[in-house]
Amino acid sequence: MRNKFLRIALAFLAMLWVTQAAGQSCGWSKIDHEVGYDASGAWNPNVYRNLLKVVSLVQLGGAIWEGSESRLGKTMWQGVDSEVIAGVSAEAGKHIFTRVRPRDEDNPCWWFQGGSNYSFPSSEAALAAGLVTPYVLEYGHDYPATYGWLLLPLYVGVGRIKNQAHWQTDVLAGWAIGGAGGVVCAQPQNSYLHRTATRRLCRRS
Repeated sequence: MRNKFLRIALAFLAMLWVTQAAGQSCGWSKIDHEVGYDASGAWNPNVYRNLLKVVSLVQLGGAIWEGSESRLGKTMWQGVDSEVIAGVSAEAGKHIFTRVRPRDEDNPCWWFQGGSNYSFPSSEAALAAGLVTPYVLEYGHDYPATYGWLLLPLYVGVGRIKNQAHWQTDVLAGWAIGGAGGVVCAQPQNSYLHRTATRRLCRRS
């Protein structure tokens, strides 16, 4: 398990290195561009953030209730794991690259500016992608309607761009991080967090 997480961490760092190298040479300038600011209606950040929080809480509650023995419970715990991995990885990337947000500077090539410039990657996009990926992998083949869950990270990512909080590549990186976390966690074995919690409860008893 530790070796697996080590390989994942190294692969993630390599991906970030390649991305920042392209960003420093303005290689993303053909992709990244500032869009007109919109935070009304469905694009209000409180709307999609609260939606993401509610779905995450329902998932955690369902995972605890269902346990990891059933197919649904196992998938829910994998979704919890995936969100944790996505959130931690995205937060690390923000502090490493300190990219300036589009609302602060109309230039996608401003990297390593320090301070509170946390544009890259989008943590909300990573969390949303990490949440839905295990369900798509587990149920997509049997129930094609499951692919509709992909609308959640799409909605969140577009919202972040419309709010001028992230560049397009910030959102793409967030989706990649969340998707990778979901793929790693969607394994036949039980959830890592669930097994860890179970061991701790058993020790206490």
